Amino acid sequence: MNEFEMPEQEETAVLPTPQADPEPKMVEPATLGQRLTLFIVTAVILLLDQSSKYWIENNLRLGEVWAPFPSLEPFFRIFHVSNTGAAFGLLPSGGVIFGVLAVIVGATIIYYNHTLPNGQLGFRVVLGLLLGGAWGNMIDRVRIGHVTDFLDFGPWPVFNVADMSIVAGVIIMGWFTYQEHRREQAMQTEAKQQELDDREQQTLDEWSTGSSDA
Repeated sequence: MNEFEMPEQEETAVLPTPQADPEPKMVEPATLGQRLTLFIVTAVILLLDQSSKYWIENNLRLGEVWAPFPSLEPFFRIFHVSNTGAAFGLLPSGGVIFGVLAVIVGATIIYYNHTLPNGQLGFRVVLGLLLGGAWGNMIDRVRIGHVTDFLDFGPWPVFNVADMSIVAGVIIMGWFTYQEHRREQAMQTEAKQQELDDREQQTLDEWSTGSSDA
């Protein structure tokens, strides 16, 4: 090498500049009207529940039966009974415990409704069904010391409007949970398939590049 020649510099690999993570999307808060959905549904359930119980308590003695449709009496009748337990007469000795639980569950539902993001109308309706049912029976415990049940459908335990609201809320929530689980599974399957497609395309590109170089 000539002493006046500059020494060759080794090529330095240029590392790619790491890209900043995208900013997380801001969750849009719920509107006042959306949050009030819970209380509207709850109020409707309480109105139906307490008005029906009031009519039963003032028109039928405890233990009295009324068949509004005599031909259907083996399948449906109005039977005024008291219940100190949970819905459908379960655990009859736990009245105080269920009253305390109703307060705790109600407070939890109200707080959760406040934290839900924008939308979620169906879920708010479900929460309203659960809250209305729980508080409907709780009002009975405070008002008369037991829950008034009167809907008697054959072999089923006697129940009331609040019980129906709780059961409906649980069933609908279970359906929502199932649908959400299916959506998550579909998204995971789609992501895995997309990853496989990307790998296959990368392999084809590498093979095509190698063939061109050859």
